[in-house]
Amino acid sequence: MEISNQPANRPGSPTMDFLHSTTGRIIMVGLLTLILLIPLEYVKSLIYERSQMQRKIDKTLNSQWGGPVYVYGPVLKVPYKWQQKTEYAYFFPEKLDINADVKTVSKRRDMYETAVFNAKMKFSGNYTSPNFSAGGINPENVYWERATLLLNTGDIKGIKDGIAISLNGRKYAFEPFTGGTGSDSLIMLETKPFNAREAFGKGEVPFSLDISYDGTRTLDIVPTGKITTAKIVSNWATPVFNGYFSTENENITNRGFTVDWKVSHLNRPFAQQYFGRLPDLKPYSFNVNFSIPANEYQQNERAARYGFLVIGLTFLVFFLIQGLSKISIHIFQYTMIGLALIMFYTLLISITEHSSFSFAYIIAGLSVVTMITLYSVSILKNRKFPMFIGASLTALYTFIYVIIQMEHYALLAGSIGLFLILGAVMYFSRKIDWSK
Repeated sequence: MEISNQPANRPGSPTMDFLHSTTGRIIMVGLLTLILLIPLEYVKSLIYERSQMQRKIDKTLNSQWGGPVYVYGPVLKVPYKWQQKTEYAYFFPEKLDINADVKTVSKRRDMYETAVFNAKMKFSGNYTSPNFSAGGINPENVYWERATLLLNTGDIKGIKDGIAISLNGRKYAFEPFTGGTGSDSLIMLETKPFNAREAFGKGEVPFSLDISYDGTRTLDIVPTGKITTAKIVSNWATPVFNGYFSTENENITNRGFTVDWKVSHLNRPFAQQYFGRLPDLKPYSFNVNFSIPANEYQQNERAARYGFLVIGLTFLVFFLIQGLSKISIHIFQYTMIGLALIMFYTLLISITEHSSFSFAYIIAGLSVVTMITLYSVSILKNRKFPMFIGASLTALYTFIYVIIQMEHYALLAGSIGLFLILGAVMYFSRKIDWSK
């Protein structure tokens, strides 16, 4: 028996025939696509690292400016004697009206920028005379002359200027009180003691209170009035309204928003007065989230998620052209094209940090499309197919950009787009002889 010394992968051998077959090319291109996921994951990690740096800067700037704003009050606090101990009764307003004017501003450090706000809030309403009969407390055991007013907040760092409440024509200044009620970790502001019997001698007592807050992210308000109405006006164009209660009216434009709430005590799962302990009512607040729908790093992350799709579809276009035109494209050339596609994302993140995402996307997209189109001219030896490739890549990048900008219809648009792409692939591949 003769033993051949010729290599198994010589021209005409089964190995070489398989590598040059349609199936062999598909497997090689598929493996290359999977290999290119490695540098694509590196790009994703780079985007994540830069976004974490952005969050760190956000946290630093926000801590210097002020945290989320939370307001719970005002609350009338009256001590009383109960079983030889001093306890406290807490009474909420009969009526509470809140008007807030919120102005957003930008804070920048190096190339990172974050949005913060200043909220000028006006509280007004009235109290009725405290009723201790519900707690079974004898009026003689009430220390009327030691009554105070409370205001609970999540952060006092953002409070601008002093705070004083006008009650029945007299002003009472608030000071920080760290004793707490044992119910939560909120920071409390409290007035000096006054005589509630004298203040509430006429029954219904009006009050007014102005607060100016520097804050970030959210503005939370607890509807402590028996009837609470609130109105917030802001220049922020992308608010999100959350909380336990729904809004009455919303008007959102590119210049800002106006929103109203109206809450009755019948709508709330908490009472108008408490004896012994003041509860944590933050779960029953309503709030505005001054959110950024998709910041530049989030947009980069979303763009990178489509990297596998871009590489796969681009390789598919080249493969179809190779099958239709009988032009041989080497695996090395596929590799160069794939690396150019990945360079799109490094260009995108680096340019975005010094400009806008839209501008960076246009520059990065034009650069990569131009590079691959010119490279295709040398590969395909004509201008017809490279022009088709350039048009296809332009359409693909435009399609992905539209999806990134969408929030509510991204899935729908993406599904329709992929369906149309699949239909186009089926149409153009119908004449390829897959048996070879």
